[in-house]
Amino acid sequence: MRVTSSSFPNLLNYQLGQLATKQARLQVQAGTGQRFQTASEDPRAMRKVLDLQSEMKALTQYEKNISTLKDSLATTYASTHALKTVSDRANEITTAADGLDTPEELQTYGVEVNQLLERALQLGNTRHQTSYLFGGTKNTQQPFVATRDAEGKIISVVYNGSASVNDTEIDEGITIKTNIPGANTTGAGERGLFADNRPGVGADIFQHLLDLRDHLETGDKTAIRTTDLSNLLKDEENILFHFGNVGAIQSRLDITTSLANRRKASLEGLVSNEADADLAQTLVSLSEVQSAYTAALQTGGKILSQSLLDYLR
Repeated sequence: MRVTSSSFPNLLNYQLGQLATKQARLQVQAGTGQRFQTASEDPRAMRKVLDLQSEMKALTQYEKNISTLKDSLATTYASTHALKTVSDRANEITTAADGLDTPEELQTYGVEVNQLLERALQLGNTRHQTSYLFGGTKNTQQPFVATRDAEGKIISVVYNGSASVNDTEIDEGITIKTNIPGANTTGAGERGLFADNRPGVGADIFQHLLDLRDHLETGDKTAIRTTDLSNLLKDEENILFHFGNVGAIQSRLDITTSLANRRKASLEGLVSNEADADLAQTLVSLSEVQSAYTAALQTGGKILSQSLLDYLR
């Protein structure tokens, strides 16, 4: 077989190019700590890393959703607690009114109940950031609107919000409702905080406070004892139900956050296993390639510097 004079230089040049490429790749790995920079270097590993990173991004979004829900839920809890204070005081007045004798004393309590009514209306129209907390899906307008008499006293309260609330995704395929509709008179769906007429609930704190105030002003102790007391107890039980529900949701969100954090830590480890370079092994390989490159240069230079006279000696 005839070997041309250019065969060795071409082969040497090819081998040096291969060694230089490998050396450059190992230097990048040592400098960045990453085993590959492009998909062509390891398509399988790159695909797996991209899938893992996509899952991590989804978990990050779920964490943001949960953080937003927790913020809103904290405001809901504070408002519900304040409403319970209103309910507790109304029940105290209802109980105390039965032992009063004079109309003036009852009317004095009526003035206080009127202020409790105003406080409840204020809580019903609580805003969180840019939306009304108890408006359901209609959260861009005040959910509770009061009608007043010539003296400015509330004579009725109408709910203009929605009985439904939005779902929020907190994990893959898992959604949760954290908002509470201000009122629900449909008999189904999410339970209303201020009013809910389904059997076994019968809550309507605005109407019940209005009735109590009017009965106090007119001195109707019989209605206070037989009607108002039982009605306000229904409101209290409904508020306590929501207290427990808010606490359960907060606990669920905390658990979901903890699981997401653990999952993210696991995914980060899997990404590291696929993408990170073994620094010690990389440096050893780099040293070997550099030695091979230097040896190839020296050997090639020596061979190429020989002439025909070297063979004739």
